Amino acid sequence: MDQVVFGGDDSKPMEEGVRSATSSATSGATSSTSGPSRGGKGGLTKPAAAKRKSSTGVKRKSGTPAAAKPKKARKKARFGAGPGYTVQEGEDMLLLISNTGSQDHLDWRPLKKKKKKTAAKKKTISSGKGNLKNNAQSKKKKPAVAKPRVNLGAATLREHYNGEAEENPLRTPKDLDHRWGQSLPEEVLVSIFQMIVVQDGAIPFLCRVSRVCRLWNTAAASPGLWRSVSVGFCWMTPSKTQTPRTEEKIQNTIGWLASERFTQLREFTLNHWKKNVDYAVKVVSQSCPQLASLNLSYCTGVTGKAFLSLAENSPSLQSINMQYSEYQVEGLAQLLKTNGGKFRKFLFTHGSRNEMLLAALSRGCCPDLEFLEINWNVLEGGFCKLPIHIQALQHGCPKLKTFRLLNVVLGRKTFRNADVSALGFPLLEELCMPTSSSCPTSDRDLWDLLLASPKLRVLDLRGCFNISAPGLAALPCEELECLFWGQYFNSTCNSWPPPARKDLHKLMEKWSRSMRELDLANQLFSQEDLELALGHLARAPDPSTLRSLNLSGTRISPPALRLIIRHSTALNYLNVTSCRNLPRGQKRVHRGREEITQLLVALQ
Repeated sequence: MDQVVFGGDDSKPMEEGVRSATSSATSGATSSTSGPSRGGKGGLTKPAAAKRKSSTGVKRKSGTPAAAKPKKARKKARFGAGPGYTVQEGEDMLLLISNTGSQDHLDWRPLKKKKKKTAAKKKTISSGKGNLKNNAQSKKKKPAVAKPRVNLGAATLREHYNGEAEENPLRTPKDLDHRWGQSLPEEVLVSIFQMIVVQDGAIPFLCRVSRVCRLWNTAAASPGLWRSVSVGFCWMTPSKTQTPRTEEKIQNTIGWLASERFTQLREFTLNHWKKNVDYAVKVVSQSCPQLASLNLSYCTGVTGKAFLSLAENSPSLQSINMQYSEYQVEGLAQLLKTNGGKFRKFLFTHGSRNEMLLAALSRGCCPDLEFLEINWNVLEGGFCKLPIHIQALQHGCPKLKTFRLLNVVLGRKTFRNADVSALGFPLLEELCMPTSSSCPTSDRDLWDLLLASPKLRVLDLRGCFNISAPGLAALPCEELECLFWGQYFNSTCNSWPPPARKDLHKLMEKWSRSMRELDLANQLFSQEDLELALGHLARAPDPSTLRSLNLSGTRISPPALRLIIRHSTALNYLNVTSCRNLPRGQKRVHRGREEITQLLVALQ
């Protein structure tokens, strides 16, 4: 309830006016008499009262009050809505207390004399309490005014933020709050998109954001964002068949992307495509002269037409990945013969008809090859033997830096026509020969591969149980950083348990200065040999060299473990599961320096 206070001397004239208005509105209408016939306390004198008659013609007694006398019915004064306040008297002021609700916004006005009013005015000025609410609600409703359209195009906003355009009075901060993406400069959007593309890929992210607005479409079309593209599953489950309409839609999409977006494409990947592989490779090779890397893993139906299109239209192609794919071997072999001189990276899965590829590599079709990976499908079980002469491969790929044989074993045969001085991989830095089962690779096989590899940094021999510590110590590499020598095959193998090991301390004495990652899982070295080997690692000049150590299933003792933990300040991975010489509760994987420090405290 709102209160308005009027006080002081200035309130007297208003007090008299308010009293007269209130008395005239609340008291009954009384007819006036002529002459000074009033006496007492405002009542009529007896002679005047005796002479006066009521409206019914019956004389009123002298003692009867005037209010009890029957009166003639008169028409009540009509008011619009009544006053919106109540007047209360104080000692020296008047209180005007509002009795209207917060939703009533009509001022009280008395009705004027009868005049001809239009229908609209009659609805607006009406008497009664019920019409007052309707009147207030009708006044609340305001006609909807259409907001002026503001052009927030990319060019206009760019000029606006550069100070080249005049300020638009119709544009308010509220209009720009929910359109911040349209007000960013194009260069900023491209930088943001680039970070997301590096993490999540160009497709389908760029295709989706290009539909937001024109500015985002322009930013998403930047050729620099489309340099590496990966498309998988072809928009549907591989097991389901594609209708002709779906195939046409896929071809149209690939064709449009190749002509409109892939102008600077360098790396292109197709995964799990069952159809339209030839069409996609053909369109991409014709529209992308800068294509340098092609990945067609887990694809089927790759014919010689695709490889022929690559040979004719992709002069910059340096890397090709055909792992776990079904393709025409003759077409790929022909591509190696024609364009193999520019290849730097080659990956494929060994099959029954891959002798052509191995022969092409041995004949020197890829003399500048630096990365070679040959794997075997693990689902088929065990490992496979690779029918290739190791000396021939060394002669054909002398610049090889990374050589990976996953579940593959090389054959031991010499290459008679090769020069002995040209044998070996002088630039080899990584050799990986892991297998999921026991591998018969021996010290002689390893020596044939690494007899001329002084730059070797990574050596992965997991599963090669016939390799011995003296055979590793005889290798010419002096700066080996990663040695993975764990045995992970299951107990069903005929060679389980592996033979006893010794002379591990000779390896650690040779490579203690450079060793960063060491994996000796399930190697049966004696406790004394392990203590000597870890002692050499602890005496390394740089305590921050060793970072990862896997001793799962070994006979490591608590004193040797305390020594290596205390010295290796950068050690952040330690696996001591199934180590019988350690107390319970500590035989687990410890990640991070904090957990390794807690292990050190527990072992003391």
